[in-house]
Amino acid sequence: MNELIAVAAITILAVISPGPDFAMVTRNSYAYGRSSGLMAAFGIACGVQVHVFYTVLGIALIITHSPILFVAMKILGAAYLIYLGWKSLTSRSTLQLGHATGQRPSAGKAFAIGFLTNALNPKTMLFVVATYSQVVQINNSLAINFGYGLFMSASHWAWFSFVAVFFSAEALRQRLLAKQHIVDKVIGTALIGLGVSLALPGLGH
Repeated sequence: MNELIAVAAITILAVISPGPDFAMVTRNSYAYGRSSGLMAAFGIACGVQVHVFYTVLGIALIITHSPILFVAMKILGAAYLIYLGWKSLTSRSTLQLGHATGQRPSAGKAFAIGFLTNALNPKTMLFVVATYSQVVQINNSLAINFGYGLFMSASHWAWFSFVAVFFSAEALRQRLLAKQHIVDKVIGTALIGLGVSLALPGLGH
């Protein structure tokens, strides 16, 4: 029971802490509406499973003990965040409620953005690896370990679905869209800053 409580506490704290997932879901939700935000949230939840699978199956040990592989993963994740941030920072599109449908990403694209944002996020990797290596008992069955992984995904899905619903509320969307270029630049700057912090040695840990 203590193990379960520890995993739950660490997961909840990790999920609600601000990061690239939050910034990406926020922008998708206010700019394109609730469905895009919810699909991105689902993509994030599925992205968590990438980290869970390679951690449970032991591949994470290879990554964390191979500086070259770990640095490569950090650079790849950082590059993707910087790319998303640059797109948001340089966006010149102007959206209005009821007129954004044509520019709204497909459900598949919204899902893919959420999935890649999480799957390429070294911070999520460190959270998952740390949880399994420091809290979860090594003699647990695969069923229990993957059960914890499903809980991690469900927690991400629940929190970011809430974020999507909150930021896609019509009254809030109207206010955010009225200042869209400012909000886009803030979110873009945040994503680029997160990406740079992951790329620079020591700052991404």
